[in-house]
Amino acid sequence: MDLQTQIPLQPQKYDQIDYNSEVVLLGSCFSENIGAKFSYFKFRTRINPFGILFNPLAIERFITRAINSDYYSEDELLFNNEQWLCLDAHSKLNSSSKDGLLSKLNSNLDDSLQKLTNATHVIITLGTSWVYRHIETDRIVSNCHKIPQKHFLKELLSVDTISQSLDAIISLVRSVNPKVNVIFTVSPVRHLKDGFVENTQSKAHLISAVHNMIDHRLHQYYFPSYELMMDELRDYRFYKSDMIHPNGIAIDYIWNKFKMVWVAEGAHAMMDEVESIQKGLNHKPFNPNSEAHQQFLKSLETRINQLQGAFPFIKF
Repeated sequence: MDLQTQIPLQPQKYDQIDYNSEVVLLGSCFSENIGAKFSYFKFRTRINPFGILFNPLAIERFITRAINSDYYSEDELLFNNEQWLCLDAHSKLNSSSKDGLLSKLNSNLDDSLQKLTNATHVIITLGTSWVYRHIETDRIVSNCHKIPQKHFLKELLSVDTISQSLDAIISLVRSVNPKVNVIFTVSPVRHLKDGFVENTQSKAHLISAVHNMIDHRLHQYYFPSYELMMDELRDYRFYKSDMIHPNGIAIDYIWNKFKMVWVAEGAHAMMDEVESIQKGLNHKPFNPNSEAHQQFLKSLETRINQLQGAFPFIKF
């Protein structure tokens, strides 16, 4: 008796991710969830250099400025609530220092160009089709930074506009990295502040636009994060207490599905070793000075050195 409908998934035949891969993850908070898994297992990753970017135009603008080395200037910053901010970046980059924020933004652009140029895989998670236009500058922003609503106009991106933006993203990245694999996914996080019906419309626009881009011959793929949450995990026990964000169980579940499809089987044994070391490093002994614990630490150090001998980029 089947008590769950399963989305049929198969391991990707080509272009899988292993420890020689370099992965850039951009987009909504779900990119950070999956990115955290890659980081935990010590893959080479770069996650949201400008923080969470919810809509495709924000991601396109970030990539455009990174690839063109289009640095930010002082007149593009705002001062609000005793902090300097940039409407193109998430509030986690905000700073009490104008120069500090400017330096952080522009150094992240430089770093992102290098990472995009060397990436084997770029994973983009789209969150919403709803965007906010800053009235004073007539620009669609990446983040409103809790500036009063009266300073913005709310708009819904059309499927055509999103498709054009995604096409531009692919072209931009391929201009510096022709062989990169691009994996799109749609965030399972519902933006219920927009409204239930409005959220469904928003996700529908994203999904329709993404599927205009999918072409395995061009190394452009789709992973069904949204569908896994909505179908296989259709129960509120898989949500955090806000009943909106996937909880740890759901994130682990979707990660394991992603791993099955996208992570090369040859990397699994090393992932197990990395996880074992991670657990060892987090172990809290009853007696830190005991001989047994000192032997345990020496063994752990030997295993770390062996891993780093094969992959010097791995740091614990």
